[in-house]
Amino acid sequence: MQVLVVPELPMARDFEAQCGSFASALEIDHATVYFSEFVSAGTNLSIPDYNATCGAPYQLVPADVCRVALYVATSNSSGINMEAWLPSNWTGRFLSAGNGGLAGCIGYADIAYGSGLGFASVGANNGHNGTSGGAFYNSPEVVADFAYRSIHTGVEVGKQITETFYGSAHTKSYYLGCSTGGRQGFKSAQDFPEDFDGIVAGAPAFSFNNLTSWSGHFYPITGPANSPAFVPTSLWPVVHADVLKQCDTLDGYADGILEDASICNYTAADLLCGSGTNSSACLTAAQVETVQQIYSPTFAADGSLVYPRMQPGSEIVASFFIYNGVPFPYTADWFRYAIYNDPSWDPTKINATDYANAARINPFNIETWEGNLSAVRNRGAKILHWHGQMDGVISSENSPRYYEHVLQTMNVSLVELDTFYRFFRVSGTGHCSGGDGAWAIGQSTVGNQSLDPSENVLMAVVDWVENDCAPETIIGTKWVNGTKAAGVEYQRAHCRYPKRNQYKGEGDPNKISSWECVDN
Repeated sequence: MQVLVVPELPMARDFEAQCGSFASALEIDHATVYFSEFVSAGTNLSIPDYNATCGAPYQLVPADVCRVALYVATSNSSGINMEAWLPSNWTGRFLSAGNGGLAGCIGYADIAYGSGLGFASVGANNGHNGTSGGAFYNSPEVVADFAYRSIHTGVEVGKQITETFYGSAHTKSYYLGCSTGGRQGFKSAQDFPEDFDGIVAGAPAFSFNNLTSWSGHFYPITGPANSPAFVPTSLWPVVHADVLKQCDTLDGYADGILEDASICNYTAADLLCGSGTNSSACLTAAQVETVQQIYSPTFAADGSLVYPRMQPGSEIVASFFIYNGVPFPYTADWFRYAIYNDPSWDPTKINATDYANAARINPFNIETWEGNLSAVRNRGAKILHWHGQMDGVISSENSPRYYEHVLQTMNVSLVELDTFYRFFRVSGTGHCSGGDGAWAIGQSTVGNQSLDPSENVLMAVVDWVENDCAPETIIGTKWVNGTKAAGVEYQRAHCRYPKRNQYKGEGDPNKISSWECVDN
């Protein structure tokens, strides 16, 4: 891969001194600069003011950086807290990181990952603090920050900070995010195509209002934990084993991984308890019906599609998050505080009227479902979109639906779309990371096996943007016992949609060469 020429930077002591005085000299419109501080590589940085719901209040810093923290007003009643981490080994590249869920949490892990790779990296809190959506209540400007403005503002300010600090503008601008972060990446592509040269968007929460409706619709199906229809967590491994029994060999090899969950037409009928059957290994008729509804699409009152089915293979993870007998918290918060402004709204009674209201109200077009990406294409920018096939939070079947939506809206061929937008289905992978398969694709520090563009989605989009080397596959890694230090168990090349992975029928299934990408 071609290496960019790195601008000359001060020696280490000069860098540290420059960082220490940077805050006092930095002028940003509508902003308050809190501080700038030098943080050396290897520091386990304490973040004492990090909201308790956001995660651990510390972050390992992989490279020497100048850490800049500030507040930027986005309206008379709203604003974002953001940080820029400016590495001493700057490559000339800029990176913005996204967020997750309804969270107002700076993505410290992602900006540490980016800055460790030489990107001037920024992240923001989405306009509020913590993982609750309560801040949206009667606060449309805060909703606007969440819907689109936080990322865009952070990018504009972050680029200004970068140029001021280094004395020259960035050469290329990149985005990295998953889940809500994936939606934010596509929102940038749809509404602010000039912001990024390359976007990595994982498991996107686009079709956002419909997604929150779908996430909430599982509770009326399962009921509470004492409902006859409820399937307890202990029985979902039984369902998962039955899914594998019916669908594992559709890709030519039984390894506990569904390469393409969309071709699995699962039915739970075989799990119906018979007379004298051990109920810990079978389902009642009501539970069978619950499973069948979970694996069915969600429709509006007029019969139109709200959201695709949950894909088979995700059931164990999903049983802890959305089939757990309580209303999904993000759905409750979104409807109470952003859709209805009514804290008394009851998520246990969500219905088709609510689905329609959310889709109609669509605050600040947060749906993020625009199909025309011609502005991205026209400026030569690239989008690398990926989704795990074991995702138990956002159905992996919504991602190809968006890809097809773009294809039809732009009225282009697959070959033409491939010039700037490619989508990869990553088998054996949960929501953004983890899973039973080769899930480590360089999407984060914890998923980073290699910086080779063939094995790292961030470096793949860099290679595509800067060297016009488009990814044909993304190689994922499965570590022994899920631990990187234990070594590689196997790797698998995940296919570019619409192709799917198929075992050739011979050869070591742990070798990439024993698999091939075939047409559906």
